Amino acid sequence: MRAKPPNPKEQAKRAALNALKRARRAAEKSGVELSEWEGEFLTSVAERVETYGRAFADPEKGARGQALSGNQAIKLREIVAKAKGDSSQEKEGGKGGRKPMRRGGGFGRAARRETAPSDADE
Repeated sequence: MRAKPPNPKEQAKRAALNALKRARRAAEKSGVELSEWEGEFLTSVAERVETYGRAFADPEKGARGQALSGNQAIKLREIVAKAKGDSSQEKEGGKGGRKPMRRGGGFGRAARRETAPSDADE
């Protein structure tokens, strides 16, 4: 007999729960103390995922088949970065960070240059 194909909702639920557990474990292992809000966030999101299969009610807040909303995924990434010792300031402004967008140039237009009036008329 063939095995049943995996259920995408169950896979997303399992992946979210594992990510939440990894984040908490990483924080404990590195000795970083999570704030009260972060600990409560991890606990409440895990409870909602276990109970309902996803941690948000509004389908517009997350991708179809995902257990976490976009903002919840961002917060989870921030908690993991904090546990690893990465600071967002180093990522954005320090070495190896992203370069700011260069201004100008749009659609390949050349900048208009003003020329000084010529004295050839005299």
